[in-house]
Amino acid sequence: MTVTLITGTSSGIGLETAVQAAVAGHTVVATMRDLGKADALRAAAASADVSIDIRRLDVTDAGSIASCIAEVVAHHGSIDALVNNAGAGHVGTIELESIDEVRSTMEVNFFGVVAMTKAAMPHLRASAGRVVTVTSVGGVVGQPFNEAYCAAKFAVEGFMEALAPVAGAVGVRVTVIEPGAVGSEFISNVGIDVPALIEAAGPYGTALGNYLERTAGAFSTAQTSADAAAAIVATLLAESPAFRVQTSETARNFIAPKLADLDGSAIIGATSRWVG
Repeated sequence: MTVTLITGTSSGIGLETAVQAAVAGHTVVATMRDLGKADALRAAAASADVSIDIRRLDVTDAGSIASCIAEVVAHHGSIDALVNNAGAGHVGTIELESIDEVRSTMEVNFFGVVAMTKAAMPHLRASAGRVVTVTSVGGVVGQPFNEAYCAAKFAVEGFMEALAPVAGAVGVRVTVIEPGAVGSEFISNVGIDVPALIEAAGPYGTALGNYLERTAGAFSTAQTSADAAAAIVATLLAESPAFRVQTSETARNFIAPKLADLDGSAIIGATSRWVG
């Protein structure tokens, strides 16, 4: 039985991935920072008639990571796959936000992934397992007013791209999953008060308003969390998964110009138009 540990499973992509992986036959350890938010996952698991081991884990807390990994291995005997899904959105631009806000965004979205991967690697090496990390199209295309968030996701992509051949040398496969717009609680969890944000943006107010209007349009046709999760589970089941996987045709079309844009002019021209 494949033991799959998934972070950030209280809602959205993480919740759907936990349920779908369990339906596919994995022994799923679904983790979240606040177990008080586990009811939705329990209900989804019951509806799918699967059993999921739900545990507390804060990816920004070294002690929480160490104890969770140790408990999972002691209880299940191995870790065969790690799905790094936990993350937090952030909107802002550097002149108007604090360095502490940037560091906090990096902590959960980048260092949390690094810390989880480090802790799991000895067990993944023993099981010839795999690391599947949810990044974003924002890990390929830098997006206005997402500087800290995109920096974290770019860092994750670089980290995993560099790790992949090293991990592969010891039998561990590495994949990054790149969703585009996904209709999930991730957006509401960012906690944006749009009028207040624009008012506080000063000289950036017009550009921010244009960006938010464009982004609202993108999310009006967003992919579902279940569809994004299906791409993750397909990667878990694949014998030879690709390093980079987009979860939709929209995501593929979004990042394709960047991956073919050797001097950066096409992508900067496109994102400049987003802000008018």
